[in-house]
Amino acid sequence: MEKWENNKAWFLVLPVFIIVAFSAIIPLMTVVNYSFQDIWGPGQSVFVGTEWFKEMLADKRLHDALWRQFLFSGLVLLIEMPLGILIALAMPKRGWAASACLVTIAIPLLVPWNTIGTIWIIFTRPDIGLFGAAVNKFVAFDHTARPLDAWITLMLMEVWHWTPLVALLAYAGLRAIPEAYYQAAKIDGASAWSIFWYIQLPKMRGVLTIAFLLRFMDSFLIYAEPFVLTGGGPGNSTTFLSIYLVKIALLQFDLGPGGAFSLIYFVIVLLFSFIFYQALQRVGKGEQV
Repeated sequence: MEKWENNKAWFLVLPVFIIVAFSAIIPLMTVVNYSFQDIWGPGQSVFVGTEWFKEMLADKRLHDALWRQFLFSGLVLLIEMPLGILIALAMPKRGWAASACLVTIAIPLLVPWNTIGTIWIIFTRPDIGLFGAAVNKFVAFDHTARPLDAWITLMLMEVWHWTPLVALLAYAGLRAIPEAYYQAAKIDGASAWSIFWYIQLPKMRGVLTIAFLLRFMDSFLIYAEPFVLTGGGPGNSTTFLSIYLVKIALLQFDLGPGGAFSLIYFVIVLLFSFIFYQALQRVGKGEQV
């Protein structure tokens, strides 16, 4: 009887699950329906089978967008992971200074995603932006005309926005290390590098794995920031998968190819979500051992 009473709590969240499932299933089934049809207008469509899937899988622009997405995510991880760890190591461990650092570092995470792009548009403009005015005194910098400048601006924006997440997770991992480990290392005369390599880094393995996978997934799904900042340009140099999908489905209004592309994108996300889950499971088992 006690077990049944405890399980009654699930009835309180059951309506939420039903609403979320309902609101997710209908759009998904609509996309599936579009992906197998050639739609000309309201009530005018022809069943085409897997034609749109074949077309999308053979689309060179999709391949290019996919490689740009992997390149962007790889650069994000290559910069943000070491930088976040360094920031966490440099932060004070206790006192008001630690609280002040935590609050200051977390500020970029509170800024809405669409606002981030607008902030960096103003910041990099040579006529009113501090960054743009300073850089253009030495070299011509224009993220709206040069692909390299656009990528540099995007990377700076992404690193500024999301490195605090890695730093906060790494800091939490550092604070969870018992003081006895540091005392034993001090007695043995271990150097700062030895302490980091043999004590801090292994003990942070769990939180760093979470940070790595979260940042990869989030950067792989990025849309609002590059869309507001560059619109996918100049040319197609910053057209990632999400931006290319919007161009097909909304700007070109090709609902059939857009639906097929959405499902392909969905499968890619599910694949990495599965990898994410498996990696977390392995980390958890390793820590228990």
